[in-house]
Amino acid sequence: MHARTTALTALAALTLSLGPSGTGRTAERPGDLVSSAPTVFRPLPHQPTATRAWHIEYRSTTAKGAPNTVSGTVIVPADGRTRPRPLVTYAVGTVGLADSCAPSAGFPRGTTVEAGLIQLLTMRGWAVAVTDYEGLGTPGDHTYTVGPAEGRAVLDAARAAQRLPGAGLSEATPVGIMGYSQGGQAAGWAAELHAGYAPELRVKGTAAGGVPADLLAVAAHHHGSTGAGAVLMSAIGQNAAFPELRLDTYLNERGRRYADFMKRNCVAIDTASGLFREMSEVTVRDPLRQPDWIRALHASDLGTRAPDRPVYLYHGTADHLIPYAIGERLRADWCARRATLAWRPIPLGEHVMGAIAGSVPAADWLADRFAGRPPRDDCRSGGA
Repeated sequence: MHARTTALTALAALTLSLGPSGTGRTAERPGDLVSSAPTVFRPLPHQPTATRAWHIEYRSTTAKGAPNTVSGTVIVPADGRTRPRPLVTYAVGTVGLADSCAPSAGFPRGTTVEAGLIQLLTMRGWAVAVTDYEGLGTPGDHTYTVGPAEGRAVLDAARAAQRLPGAGLSEATPVGIMGYSQGGQAAGWAAELHAGYAPELRVKGTAAGGVPADLLAVAAHHHGSTGAGAVLMSAIGQNAAFPELRLDTYLNERGRRYADFMKRNCVAIDTASGLFREMSEVTVRDPLRQPDWIRALHASDLGTRAPDRPVYLYHGTADHLIPYAIGERLRADWCARRATLAWRPIPLGEHVMGAIAGSVPAADWLADRFAGRPPRDDCRSGGA
């Protein structure tokens, strides 16, 4: 028995030392692959696509700066192209908190909500890396709306795609960042973190829409409204990143029941929104009024530094989930810090319409960046 245990231990150690590609180097850097396996990308059930896809696990970094492992998907058009192609690292919007909600879990079944928008990118000949975010597809709770963790997962997904054998990408690959809603927050954080966290990535620009740039302002907007369920989801995500916040001590029995339900299910935003209207209905005291919670939420604020590459920022003027004023404030904050920014309001656009109506213009803007065309700067031209 001892000999068998020793042999298994040695085999495990050898496997770890070789890494996923047998290179003899342990996966240690952010973006290094832990594992990869072929998968399938389907925008709808049973709908084939002319793509190759891999499910990956890769190294990234938590909000506290500790190493972690994140899962995701890399999708490459099977178009016979031999010349270099761009890569978009794509951040999806809210899907839920359970592992089964992860984009990578839905792609083979054709059930990932934004797969149709992602297909529009692959049809342009672009490779796409889609992160599942921390804790969504890997052990632990999903750090929903925790900006620093999301932004690093987005950047490290691009690194992992470039290091994936067979994907045909390299460190010279031009990179675009794209996301809407939660994905817009993640994309915005990736844009702000790029210079300090992943400067070797050849980022050409970031397209971000419907961005919850100020979580406390979003929470205040939903006080007494049908969006309070989404606020509880955000609190669960913050607590996942910062367990010392001890969300459980604030929840009443109803709140604990809803939190457990959310962690075990893919909660559509409409479903979450219908659970209750006041945080007081699910808490014994409001965590969002406590200094440690306020500090944690403000740590995910965007607009405190300028992205080092151009940004395309868009927002629906009738957005009922992320108020338009929050998008305007992010635009003003980035402009004040001398970012290069194109600002595009979507007239009468509510949240879902904003995602659909804004996706093609955002991709067109990225195409111009990949082509090397100079971006319009609304911060200095008067357009913002």
